[in-house]
Amino acid sequence: MKIGIVGLPNVGKSTLFNSITQAGAECANYPFCTIEPNVGVVPVPDERLDVLGKMYDSDKITHAVIEFVDIAGLVKGASKGEGLGNKFLSHIRETDAILEVVRCFEDSNIVHVDGNINPIRDIETINIELELADMDTVNKRIERAAKLAKGDKKYLEEAEVFKKVRATLEAGNLAQETELTDDEKEIVKDAFLLTMKPILYVANIAENEVGKPDNEYVAQVKEYASKHNAGCIALSAKIEEELSALEGNEKKEMLETFGLTQSGLDSVITASYDLLGLMSYLTAGKKEVRAWTIKKGTKAPQAAGKIHTDFERGFIKAEIVSYQDLIDSQSYQAAKEKGLVRMEGKDYVMQEGDVVEFKFNT
Repeated sequence: MKIGIVGLPNVGKSTLFNSITQAGAECANYPFCTIEPNVGVVPVPDERLDVLGKMYDSDKITHAVIEFVDIAGLVKGASKGEGLGNKFLSHIRETDAILEVVRCFEDSNIVHVDGNINPIRDIETINIELELADMDTVNKRIERAAKLAKGDKKYLEEAEVFKKVRATLEAGNLAQETELTDDEKEIVKDAFLLTMKPILYVANIAENEVGKPDNEYVAQVKEYASKHNAGCIALSAKIEEELSALEGNEKKEMLETFGLTQSGLDSVITASYDLLGLMSYLTAGKKEVRAWTIKKGTKAPQAAGKIHTDFERGFIKAEIVSYQDLIDSQSYQAAKEKGLVRMEGKDYVMQEGDVVEFKFNT
């Protein structure tokens, strides 16, 4: 999973990136500090892996990972090449989802590219640039389909689908708000439209507002997100940066000081999984305990294919026990004796926390 962290200059993007990846991206109080996208691969926190690792005395524990990409600050006119426009748009096109950082705090020492704090204006500035870029892509696809339709009628349908998307964009809406059938979504898919990507808004608040009721800016962003089928969480990028330098009890004590039950990283990952409709299943043994990320609704053979294509091709059955049943039983053998280990076939839909051993023919 690849998530692009975006926003206007000086809203806290790189500070947030530093805190969740500890990758040390340059961070300074001037626009376009981030020119090339910084990339950080972050393990997905999952306490279940440590518990299973002890149970199986495993040699290795492997977490699922998320790749975060810190992309240069956007400005008005990016779709026409202003600022670092074209670079920004090409980098974001390669991501699965957009994490948009929005500044929701006042600070006279940190300049705002537009002079004052207005999170909805900032969101709409970015949306307009993404919509304009998508409009260019859509127009090119319509022109291409019109030419190819002379030799193949399927392109007539493609042109009509992209015309529906164009109408949505012309109305000032994101492409994802177009009403499309599943077949039409497949047609649009390979255009990699920017405004088709799921969006998670991160409202960046001041350190002294952590653990307190939402301020007016955060409330505005949450309302906007709910209306546009997007996710939204509030955090302080500065506090997250401090938390990232701590471990164990020190980290736990700092979280408790602010009345937090989890870090911003955990919140971002949880929200990102929900946004993309993802879940994890687990494999466990002496050699390795590992979490595998799949889409919700994935059937057993396709889940097996995440490990190796041979597993999917030669799938016979899946031997499954739920994580909680396994832990309650204290061993795999005990769970089996209690009848808690199930044999599932090709139509089984994987569930969050399934501990699985796949049976297959090579």
